[in-house]
Amino acid sequence: MSERKVLHYAQIVCACIWCLLASGIIFGFAALKPVLVQEGVYSEYCQGTSTQSELELCEAQDMKLNSMFTISAGVTNVMALPVGWILDTKGPRVCGIIGSAVLFVGAFMFTIASSLRSVIDPYLCGYIMLAIGGPFVFISCFQLANCFPGKSGTILALLTGSFDTSSALFLLYRIIYQKGDGSMTLAKFFSVYLLIPCFILGCQLTIMPRESYKTLGTVAKLATEELDENGEVIRDPQEAAAIPADEPSTELENVDGLPLLGRRKSALEVTAEERLKDSSGGVFGVLHGNTVKEQLMSPWFYLMLLFAAIIMVRTNYFIATIRTQEEFLLGDKDQSVKMNHIFDILLPIGGVFAIPFIGMILDSMTTVNVIAFLTALTVSIGYLGVIRESFILNLLGIVLFVLCRPFYYTVVSDYCSKVFGFVTFGTVYGVLTCTCGIVSLTQSFLDMVTHEWEDMDPRPVNYFLVNTTLVIGISLWVYVKRHIKNISSSEEIERSDAVNA
Repeated sequence: MSERKVLHYAQIVCACIWCLLASGIIFGFAALKPVLVQEGVYSEYCQGTSTQSELELCEAQDMKLNSMFTISAGVTNVMALPVGWILDTKGPRVCGIIGSAVLFVGAFMFTIASSLRSVIDPYLCGYIMLAIGGPFVFISCFQLANCFPGKSGTILALLTGSFDTSSALFLLYRIIYQKGDGSMTLAKFFSVYLLIPCFILGCQLTIMPRESYKTLGTVAKLATEELDENGEVIRDPQEAAAIPADEPSTELENVDGLPLLGRRKSALEVTAEERLKDSSGGVFGVLHGNTVKEQLMSPWFYLMLLFAAIIMVRTNYFIATIRTQEEFLLGDKDQSVKMNHIFDILLPIGGVFAIPFIGMILDSMTTVNVIAFLTALTVSIGYLGVIRESFILNLLGIVLFVLCRPFYYTVVSDYCSKVFGFVTFGTVYGVLTCTCGIVSLTQSFLDMVTHEWEDMDPRPVNYFLVNTTLVIGISLWVYVKRHIKNISSSEEIERSDAVNA
């Protein structure tokens, strides 16, 4: 094995380690919340309550803790746009260094929280810092998928799986905290955690590449066209000999960034695009070549934006409020705690378990059918989440939820790459994710509605969210289906005219 390959493997292993320990840890909030309660975080909002336990949580404290997650979850999605810009202009090493620094500051705030409480809210600020640092260290890893173009999908799956599993860190901490009768305090845990950003910084300064990463869209294009990271065709000698000598070159003119617009496409590239168009049911290439403004103003974009935003609100709202929701639905505190613990375990496991099935679904179903499937799945989860006094049905809803979450994220990115193309993928996806993050800040208002207007009954809010999802999902599905039908009809007319001519 060459030194270069060894270096690439080391880079991928290190990236998976820090993605597992830093990229999405804030989404383990449901597991961390009982520790925060027992540590007395925001207990001053309980108006005279002197002691707190996992089962004792006043409404004001509950809302304050939930808002900590809501704001942080919104911030981590909003950061997709600036992180993408920094990556494009400064490269993955700078991005990783910034991420490690922000993570260090966030963890450090928890270690000295008692000293900062008179000046700022160290818990909110620290959690926000962890939310900001996650995208920096995660997205900067995407370029590693091009170390081995033929296995880019596997590498991205490893990184994504590490991201999904990162929520288990706080679950592990809660177990240690409870086994040790609270001896592993927040300050002690985050003092140890400071080693993680130091590890990331060390990797960035030593083995990680300094060159600008290739966008996710470019990586996908390279893999589809069977090109290596230098834009050269991956072929065996027999295959190369079978290609006519006058075939146009398949080398990409600007492979470190994006293929230049207006260049002549190779026969291999045309074949690859036709294959992608067929497998997507005609969606691939719909808006390729359009300007970013035209794409963002298209129903293809804003219908998906509405669909993605409402699902993100539902997802993050459920993660933040699962304990209180289950307590009302099951009518039993002990049962709700048990359900919360099951959820904490299934959330990271579900993300990893779903990865191969997500690939199978996207590879075997057209885009319009994928939209229909995602809509049906999310709506089913929503209705299972409003059934009272049924532990089994609520558990089924949670199982489907943890499987659907990574599927939802993958469908959105897959849709954007196929519809809008590789040239504008970063900008379009960044705008979509950023806007969804801003919209998800409405979770605080929904939480207030449940606490103050609905007497802790989560069903009105959940009915509103799931019915809105159904309407938007059907609207997106109908639009895509009709548009594809019109495109197919137009292509048949053109072929018929060509034959008659």
